[in-house]
Amino acid sequence: MTTTDPTRPRLGRNVIVLSWVSFFQDAASEMLYPVMPLFLTAVLGASPAVLGLIEGVAEATASVAKAVSGRLADRRARRPLIAAGYGISSLAKPIIGLAGVWPVVLAARFVDRVGKGVRTSPRDALIAAETPTALRGRAFGFHRAADTAGAVVGPLIGLGLYELLHHHYGTEARSLRPLFFVAFVPAAVSVGLIALVREHLPTPGAQWRKSEHGPLPRHYWRVVTFLTLFGLANFSDALIILRVKELGLSFVSVILLYALYNLSYAALSFPAGVVSDRLPRRIVFAVGLGIFAIAYLGLGLARNGAWAWLLLPLYGGYTALTDGVGKAWVADLLPSNALGTGLGLYQGISGGAALFAGIWAGLAWHGTGRVPLVISGAVVAVLALSLLFGGAALERSE
Repeated sequence: MTTTDPTRPRLGRNVIVLSWVSFFQDAASEMLYPVMPLFLTAVLGASPAVLGLIEGVAEATASVAKAVSGRLADRRARRPLIAAGYGISSLAKPIIGLAGVWPVVLAARFVDRVGKGVRTSPRDALIAAETPTALRGRAFGFHRAADTAGAVVGPLIGLGLYELLHHHYGTEARSLRPLFFVAFVPAAVSVGLIALVREHLPTPGAQWRKSEHGPLPRHYWRVVTFLTLFGLANFSDALIILRVKELGLSFVSVILLYALYNLSYAALSFPAGVVSDRLPRRIVFAVGLGIFAIAYLGLGLARNGAWAWLLLPLYGGYTALTDGVGKAWVADLLPSNALGTGLGLYQGISGGAALFAGIWAGLAWHGTGRVPLVISGAVVAVLALSLLFGGAALERSE
């Protein structure tokens, strides 16, 4: 971390490099995310239930891996774990392109999510460890902005290539498969950039981050418990996309709208992080929850697709105000030698809650999704108000 003027703080080298790493990897992943359901159902003949199984296994795998890698990140060098995670995810993409049956996709998605879990907690711990507390909001906000910028570029490139290939070949199989091999290129670039990360290793003979922190602080667990309650109402964005399609939007419109959502998320992430360095992070997070409630209630009550063009960009504002801000908030509650463990547990537990949310929302979907959207929106509105007016008690240390 270097600064030339205390009134104009600058982000450290590793934050910048890791943000570019995430940009390229997310461009690769999000190039494929909107077309994956089409590939599975139209090309491989899988049912919607199989799609749900694959995504459920993927999310559960990532959650467990994040918790394990967070523990490892407090005991050894973090850069090798980050490189291994991004490398594993990169190799999974062409495997899906070669798949002839859906179980191969299931195996590849499992591998991909192992990679995500292995890299996420060490990467976030490295960002938190090398950034002063007063700048963590902007550091995580900048990282999320870069990551999500990749999620804007990726789907647009994927859509352009799909339209070009489909016009040339005329079949789904021959139009979709090349995308998985093209996506390997930016993914490989992201792995190469990790060589530019400079981690401060211990002096020769010193043990690497021996864990001596004991139990994690009670106020950490109170905050994580609250965030888990929210996670139980926050189901997968795949269901949000499904709701948008049910409102009558075309395949191309859905992808463009998804890119617009990510554009909103990317544009607002860094400003949200800066604000969270000046105000209590729980206040910024609570505002994000309020936006979540409005977006979910709006999508649940909407009668036509025109509302989606307003509500999805609004939903991007919720993600910007909570994703990076939430990581910075949790990191502030942890001792320096438990950053990996604490962030890994938080993300692992949140992922488990999201998996449960996806299950109950899917069972309650009943063709339109109105019921789970309205229920989640109402519950999160209550959580937002409780955090805004009574959340200070969560952070109080004994």
